[in-house]
Amino acid sequence: MIVRGLLGLEGAISLGTVDPIRDERGWRFTLDEGDVDPVLGIGFLADAYRKTDSTYAGRVTVPAIIDTTSGRVVTNDYPQITLDLSTQWSALHAENAPDLYPLHLRDEIDEVADLVFHDVNNGVYKCGFATSQDAYEAAYDRLFDRLDWLETRLAHQRYLVGDQLTEADVRLFTTLVRFDAAYHGHFKCNRAKLTEMPALWAYARDLFQTPGFGETVDFDQIKRHYYGTHDQINPTRIIPKGPDTEGWLVTHGRG
Repeated sequence: MIVRGLLGLEGAISLGTVDPIRDERGWRFTLDEGDVDPVLGIGFLADAYRKTDSTYAGRVTVPAIIDTTSGRVVTNDYPQITLDLSTQWSALHAENAPDLYPLHLRDEIDEVADLVFHDVNNGVYKCGFATSQDAYEAAYDRLFDRLDWLETRLAHQRYLVGDQLTEADVRLFTTLVRFDAAYHGHFKCNRAKLTEMPALWAYARDLFQTPGFGETVDFDQIKRHYYGTHDQINPTRIIPKGPDTEGWLVTHGRG
């Protein structure tokens, strides 16, 4: 959603949003009138997967890009989707769209994004879904070692790579914005909150306040998804009232 908006692709790629609560039937379009996606005419994302392959027995995942003419899934390869939006959809970019994947920075973007993916983006899940103490502690240590590395890196530069906003920043932001609301408590990533890491917290606010970022965030949906879906972690499915999110609008001072 962030990359689609930054590049001005809203007119080329419409957006359907599933309910944050995924039950045994999968992702549903209950946020739309009649519980049916108005463009695709389906009630469950799984319907598009089965239309693509009637024998499909794998996981139905989001995000997915679906061809509105055939109703079939084009791709659900989430790490590649945003790179494709930057490189393969360039003819449809807005006139002043940023270059989120500039050629001269791609090697460094890929290197940083890979580290962030394994230790942070996926690292919080390794903590949350660990089934042994040793596995949890190993993932916990890697997560906070990487956050410490990012804290040091971002204390000396505004963005992760170079002096401009890139794909690497988008990928880190999506985890940081959920950290205190979900991962700190729900996934036991509790050495420190994001708000207790000065450079990362200011950096996250900087991005949140950048047009194209904050408006994609719905803290209520984030909390309802994590706490209301993972009943093996939160069997009561009680949704926490906190944290206070007003701090996201406090001046970040990183300009």
